[in-house]
Parts: sequence; structure tokens; C-alpha cells
Amino acid sequence: MRAVLVVNPKATTTSERSRDVLVRALRSEVDLSVRYTRRRGHATDLAREAAEEGVDVVVTLGGDGTVNEVVNGLMTAQPPTLPNGATPAERLPALATVPGGSTNVFARALGLPRDWPDGTSMILEGLRLGRYRTIGLGRADDRYFTFCAGFGVDAAVIHRVEQARRRGRVSTPALYFRSTVAQYFLNSDRRHPAISLERPGEPAEGELATVIIQNTAPWTYLGDREVNPNPEASFDLGLHVLALRQLRVASTTRTVTQFFSRTPDPHGRQVLRLHDVAEFTLVSARPQAFQLDGDYLGEREKVRFTSIPAALRVIC
Repeated sequence: MRAVLVVNPKATTTSERSRDVLVRALRSEVDLSVRYTRRRGHATDLAREAAEEGVDVVVTLGGDGTVNEVVNGLMTAQPPTLPNGATPAERLPALATVPGGSTNVFARALGLPRDWPDGTSMILEGLRLGRYRTIGLGRADDRYFTFCAGFGVDAAVIHRVEQARRRGRVSTPALYFRSTVAQYFLNSDRRHPAISLERPGEPAEGELATVIIQNTAPWTYLGDREVNPNPEASFDLGLHVLALRQLRVASTTRTVTQFFSRTPDPHGRQVLRLHDVAEFTLVSARPQAFQLDGDYLGEREKVRFTSIPAALRVIC
């Protein structure tokens, strides 16, 4: 079995020594090539090249941003043709994810442990047993995502956190909390919601202030605590949406508190929830912050979202 390990050398929870341990462990099971990312977007190129070389597995060592880039490389590759009857997912290498970032939402959603040594052990067992799962993905315009997207406040919060990290701050739950409070009170136009959600054959939903899209649950984590706007979201279903019509202090606080409940069920007059949606488009009267899989991608006025079922095989 041929495999490529795509390594983000800036992964926050690993060291050069731990990477060497991981490489030796993987080489005990597969014929392994190791490739390091050198810039943003490089993992996409490396994964695409690996798929077109016909490897069997692509392994990532990094955070959710590295996983997202690798998935986009796989999904846009032109792999060698397989015999008739192969599904689209079977034409691509399987994906294995060693958690190496600060949050690792995708890996944890697959049931992998948070720490990379335990995650590596589970992946090695999956390789030995041939334990695969086929999952659906989301797509926003021409870019794929694995677990979530955001249009509005949550994306603006991620932008704040990324700016703080570039100044040397460490990504912690406290940093996210402070960034959320600052964005909500200082930089959100809470009185003039500008987003509309449009679906084929359905009336448009207008005057939305912020929108969260999930391809699985949870949406994210604060440390070990799950954050669950759409707890029914699943890799086996379409996209799930939660939108807030207005950002009033009382109603927004109540809704966010519901995200953390042991049995989360966000609801209320200001809440719009849609389940298992195949496609929709978000349109805004003014530019909105936009993120995919926790990676800030700038501002957009329009984004089309599509669910891509049974898109990719993963080792879990």
C-alpha cells in the first residue's frame, strides 16, 4: 500500500521528534513518502499530485486548515482510471488525519482521539484492518469543506483570532471568547441584518444577521466542550443551517447558551434552522466575513452552497 504523508511543519501540537516517531510508525504499515508544506495552499497541490500518482492513502499531520487543503486537492485531482463500477470516492486515495492542530474538529468528529499519539494508533489499526468510512462533503462555490462554514459573525471572530495569532497570541478558548465579545459589541451591525438565504423552489429567507452551516456535528469545540448549533448534522446527510435573524443581546445570549446544552436544541423567534439541505445560496446587501473549516477567506456578498454525498473515503 502506497501512502503520502502531508506535514504542516507549523502544526501546533507536534515537534520534529514526534514527526519522526509518526513516520516510523506509518512506515511499519505502508510504503510512505513524506512531503512538507511550505506555504498556504501548498497542501492542496501536494494532495492533488499524490492522487494523480495513484497512491492509496493520503495522511495529514496538521490542523483543520491542512485537512481542508488536502481534501480540496483530492477532490480536484484527475486520478488514474479504475475499472468500471468504481464509485467516485473509490477513484481517490483514502484520507487519514493525524490530529496536529489546536482544535482538530474534523478528526474528532470522526471519533479520533484529540492527541496525535492516540490518533496515530487508531489510524494504524484502521490501515491494518482496512477500516474505511465514506463521508459527504460540503462545497461553497468551488471550494470544498469538511465540517463547517460561516457567513457573518462567526467568520469575523475567526478573522480576529487569526490576527491575534499572527501577533504571537496562543489559540485558546479564552482568546475565542474575548474575540467573540469584541466582535459582537464593537463591530457587528446588529440592527440591520443584510443576508438572504435562497433555495430552489422555496421562498427566500431574508433579514438574517449571521449564518452557520454544518456538514457534521459538532460545529466546533471549546477545549473539550462541544458547541452544537445543529446537533443532527452528519457526514451522511445534506447540509444543516442555523441563522439568527437579529443579534439582540437577550435572544442571542439565550441561543448561544443553547449551543452548550447537554441536549442542544436552539430555537426561538430569532432562530432559523434548516436540516439536510442539498443546495442554497446566501446573498448579502453588504460584504460579509466568510470562513470554511475555521479558515477565514475574506469577505463575500454571495456564496452558493452544495452538499456532495459519498464524496470521500476516510480511515477511522
